[in-house]
Amino acid sequence: MATLLKTDFNFPGQTAVYHGKVRDVYTIGDDLLAMVATDRISAFDVILPEGIPYKGQVLNQIAAEFLEATADIVPNWRLATPDPMVTVGYRCEGFPVEMIIRGYLTGSAWREYAAGNRELCGVRLPEGMRENERFPEPIITPTTKAAEGHDENISREEIIAQGLVSEEDYSQMEAYTRALFARGTAMAAEKGLILVDTKYEFGKRDGKVILIDEIHTPDSSRYFYADGYEERFEKGEPQRQLSKEFVRQWLIDHGFMGKEGEQVPEMTPAFCNEVSERYIELYEHITGRKFVKAPEEDLESRIASNVLSCLETLGK
Repeated sequence: MATLLKTDFNFPGQTAVYHGKVRDVYTIGDDLLAMVATDRISAFDVILPEGIPYKGQVLNQIAAEFLEATADIVPNWRLATPDPMVTVGYRCEGFPVEMIIRGYLTGSAWREYAAGNRELCGVRLPEGMRENERFPEPIITPTTKAAEGHDENISREEIIAQGLVSEEDYSQMEAYTRALFARGTAMAAEKGLILVDTKYEFGKRDGKVILIDEIHTPDSSRYFYADGYEERFEKGEPQRQLSKEFVRQWLIDHGFMGKEGEQVPEMTPAFCNEVSERYIELYEHITGRKFVKAPEEDLESRIASNVLSCLETLGK
């Protein structure tokens, strides 16, 4: 199956391009972005060598759905979704931190806890918790947003003291983060899922804090199936989940955690297709709709044509 691993577009009025871990972001003029969700996949802040079929489409379409579903509580950057793999929206000045919110003790937070740490990003964690246990209240554990290399945990106090974000803007980001997580949790519950943890990114436009990038996708979020959660938790069994965590676990099992000198294990076509099926499964669960695979042929030509039409509509 065809995958989109890199792009090299030259749109009318294009002034810059940024190739991220997963997305390629094209700046149009001074105030617009065309964000292409590629089929690249990253883990432990490393871009893996093989692409995942339909991953970009899944991420982009889930993000579009949630950006629309939360626009009443948080202003966001999105203007249009002209292609299954593209979102066009306003350019904002991004904050150099990511807002991670956790409803359950799992993933990297559990690994820290199991190692004996009882404070995460300045937040004290209760004693006696078990893996995948629900926190009394969701906790916010921000990270720095590194241009290269690993993001680092950071506390609210450090963010403000270092001048990364003003206290006023950070308070607004915190409030938005909790409101988004509450909405995402409710929407997931309607579909028999638990939104376990997720991350949000914010920027500023015309003096206002704006939600940017994707939200509630399997790249930025972790979901458990609600059915069977309690029974599995009581037995200490792994939860059935829909997220990228199983890719991280597969890498760990094969001796890779992104550390210097480690080799990425071979990603066979069968494994890549299995990952693709997991992404599609999450799409169908969280949206309640059958996933419709966009045509694979001439991906770049299709994207270029759709973005051009969108820019013409927007008068660019």
